[in-house]
Amino acid sequence: MSYGSGDVLRGFLGSIEQSSSRQLIAVVVDNKATDSSVRDLAVSHGAEYLPLESNRGYGDGMNAGVKALPPEVDWVLISNPDVALGAGSIDALVAVGESDQAIGSVGPAIITDDEVYPSARAVPSLRLGIGHALFANIWTGNPWTRAYKKASESAPMRRDAGWLSGAAVLVRRSAFEKLGGFDTDYFMYFEDVDLGYRLGKAGYRNVYEPSATVIHTGAHSTGGESARMIQAHHASARVFLSKKYRGWYLWPVRFVLGLGLSARSTLLKRRAGHH
Repeated sequence: MSYGSGDVLRGFLGSIEQSSSRQLIAVVVDNKATDSSVRDLAVSHGAEYLPLESNRGYGDGMNAGVKALPPEVDWVLISNPDVALGAGSIDALVAVGESDQAIGSVGPAIITDDEVYPSARAVPSLRLGIGHALFANIWTGNPWTRAYKKASESAPMRRDAGWLSGAAVLVRRSAFEKLGGFDTDYFMYFEDVDLGYRLGKAGYRNVYEPSATVIHTGAHSTGGESARMIQAHHASARVFLSKKYRGWYLWPVRFVLGLGLSARSTLLKRRAGHH
């Protein structure tokens, strides 16, 4: 997926060959098709270029990219453009996925700033969600945040997770399409949380495989827009929790969560404004 990503896309496309011994098919979805450099990069690396008429969000763009693949392709790597794939990483992910028909997605270890990013996490619950939201920024070692992130730096091992980061995740296409792909109610953020949650509810496993690694350089396309991104993140969190706790009798829960998320979003935007 590209959104003004010409400056980092070359690194991603250049890393594809080393990631697998197989002949891979790459599709570059362009949500901001105003710069011919993205098209030229895609074509020069043998990738299909798929420009979209408008930016309808990350999930919508990824859904379009998956539909553009030949029908025989059943393993699809969903990836940000600012990622470099490690040697043999896709082969390692596919091997894990093919080891069990119940596996719906497989995620690699994502390296950011020379550290392993906690990309395999528990699905947010009321207890974890509230504790993480209230204390993550003032008490970094709190038990709710630790349980939510389930950081694996100290003992990296293959394990099941509630969801896997959409920065780089391999999905079983048949499972992905059975669920209707990404939920387009999320413009950005939480579409990967939602996908992992729905895969789990449908009986599929989300598996973290740290022997496969990718390097993630960061959210380049959203840099300099921290206040807007904070607001979008909290809005998507509200959508997810409202869908998860949708019963009419849970409206007080949704109301309180909405107030809490709005308050936290306001606080973080104020802090961002002072930097």
